[in-house]
Amino acid sequence: MKVYLIGSLRNPQIPLLAAYLRTNLPSSDEIFDDWYAAGPEADDKWMEYEKEREHTFAQALDGYAATHVYEFDKKHLDSCDVAVMVMPAGKSAHLELGYCAGAGKGTIILMDGEPERFDVMYNFADHVVTSWKDLLNVL
Repeated sequence: MKVYLIGSLRNPQIPLLAAYLRTNLPSSDEIFDDWYAAGPEADDKWMEYEKEREHTFAQALDGYAATHVYEFDKKHLDSCDVAVMVMPAGKSAHLELGYCAGAGKGTIILMDGEPERFDVMYNFADHVVTSWKDLLNVL
């Protein structure tokens, strides 16, 4: 089983959760979090670079860097069996989880305790859990 951890580049819990899952899931499971290596400012630096080149957002999306990163992430989203969105997460993460749900993959939202606001659309996910232990039990 391949598990893709979806989340924010600014969330320091991603590599810790990945290590926890690698330790506690069967050795045949693959935990994918390599996207995290880009660092917490990757999106900011990309935007800054494209703006210096006087590119619009649409032009930046068509650029080589954006296409490369998108294809990298999509390849691994396409090959995963389960996608886990680790909260807090932004727009990209929500789009990725929706993509996986639409593709018929297993989807889980991991929240850090009970949310401040309830959202009925999280019913698109197969599971919503509030602890690493609960996530492990669902996986």
